[in-house]
Amino acid sequence: MLTFEQKINVISSFPELERKDVSLGRVNFHYEGSAHDKKTVVYHLHPGGNGFVYAGLLDDVKVDAKGLVNIRDYSEEELRELIARAIEAMSEPPAAPFAVKERKAPAREEDWIGSGGAVLTVRKEEDLWCIYAGLNLDMAFESYNEVVQYMAEEEFQRK
Repeated sequence: MLTFEQKINVISSFPELERKDVSLGRVNFHYEGSAHDKKTVVYHLHPGGNGFVYAGLLDDVKVDAKGLVNIRDYSEEELRELIARAIEAMSEPPAAPFAVKERKAPAREEDWIGSGGAVLTVRKEEDLWCIYAGLNLDMAFESYNEVVQYMAEEEFQRK
C-alpha cells in the first residue's frame, strides 16, 4: 500500500489535475478540462491512505453507486493507470442521446399493411394521429414518429 505522500506524488504528476484541500486533512483533485459535469478525479484522499478515484465512465472497472473506486491498496502503477484512464474518459464529450430520425408525415392519410395482409389506415385528425382498422379506431398518437414506431413494433409497413 502506498502512503498518503506517495499517492499525492503520483496524483500530482498529472499536470491537468488541480489540488483542492478539503476538511479533515483530505484532498481532492479536480480536472477542470472535463467534458462532463463531473470534475473530481480523486475524491477524499485521506492521510491514512484511503481515497477514491472517479471511474464511472469506465466500463471495465467495478465502481460503487457514485462511480468511485477505493484506491487504498492500489500500487503506483495501478493508480497511475486508473487516473490516466479516468482523465481520458472525462476528456471525451458525452455521447449524444439517441435521436429518432424525423419522418415526413403524410399530407392526409396512408395505408399500412401487416404480415397477414391486414390493412391499417393512418389519418391526421386535429392534433392526433389516428390509426384505423376499417372504420374502427385502433390507436391514437400525438406525433407521427410514435405512429411509425408503433407500426414497426406491430410489423406493419407502409403500402
